[in-house]
Amino acid sequence: MLSVQIVLFDGFDLLDALAPYEVFCAAEMITENALSVELVTAEGPRSVPSGTNGLKIEAGDRLDPVRPGIILVPGASGPVEGDGPDSVPSILGRTVHTALPGMLGKALEQKDVVVATVCGGSLVLAMAGLLEGRPAVTNHLGMDLLGATGAVPIPARVVDDGNLVSGGGVTSGLDAALYLVEREFGPRIAHEIEQLFEYERRGTVWRATGMAPIGLTGEPQKAEKQAAIKVGPPTGKTQQEFAFDGDWDTTIATPFGKLQVRLSIVTYNGVVHGKAIQGNETVDFLDSVLQGDKLVWLLKITRPMRLNLKFEVAVDGDHMTGVAKAGLLPASKLTGRRIP
Repeated sequence: MLSVQIVLFDGFDLLDALAPYEVFCAAEMITENALSVELVTAEGPRSVPSGTNGLKIEAGDRLDPVRPGIILVPGASGPVEGDGPDSVPSILGRTVHTALPGMLGKALEQKDVVVATVCGGSLVLAMAGLLEGRPAVTNHLGMDLLGATGAVPIPARVVDDGNLVSGGGVTSGLDAALYLVEREFGPRIAHEIEQLFEYERRGTVWRATGMAPIGLTGEPQKAEKQAAIKVGPPTGKTQQEFAFDGDWDTTIATPFGKLQVRLSIVTYNGVVHGKAIQGNETVDFLDSVLQGDKLVWLLKITRPMRLNLKFEVAVDGDHMTGVAKAGLLPASKLTGRRIP
């Protein structure tokens, strides 16, 4: 019997969880109980408030990350922008700091477990550093954030990466669940559920197989664009480049707490280079470039979660100010002083 565990967490999106739940319940009915589906949490049986007017759903068991079968993770429901406690970024940030990501990481290590996500569910894994280098999809509003975590955003309705299957927007829970039913039990079972629901699965499921498409825009590849920024004839320092050089004590105020980071910046061969030091960890700036009076770069951070933050800073004498942004997450404010 195939086990399906649908994971609930505080602030989850109702449709993300309950649309797949109905699909799997229908599959259970028409396969003579070839699968079972249940609602679970990382903590165990409890009443779980959704992000939709606080409506509560009962979860009957604790997530078992090593049980063979499917584990499905929904996204969050709430305001997309802002840093209020009920916003989607805040809900995802709190969820990343529960026991759930550790359990999902363990599930991904099992050869007979498939982790599926709907909408922002992939961001729960991605923000915990579990999807680095892996193709996935989320709600279109979160694709930039998904890429900022090191995952590979694929603008498809459903993305199949073996033991990871992700669905895009809220209603894609129907499509992801129907695809999983087809993958496990065949097209006739999936078709019967489509007939029952009067719904036809949308979109082509993206997989990294077959012939790769040729780009139609003639635009350079991303790596070529980055190389064009980094490589060029040596030039002397400009007044603006010189303004950023030096060591800086900075504070980054994120929605999840303050970070103390030391920046070390130097310009040579016409390129601004930098390092960020936090505790015993040193990380190089990526794609640093001057844009007017601002210095812009990408930085991979691991605390309080794994993200590629885009920094934009300006200096006024020995004072530095700016912001760091990752997708739909609220911008973090940076302030700092040059170290004499």
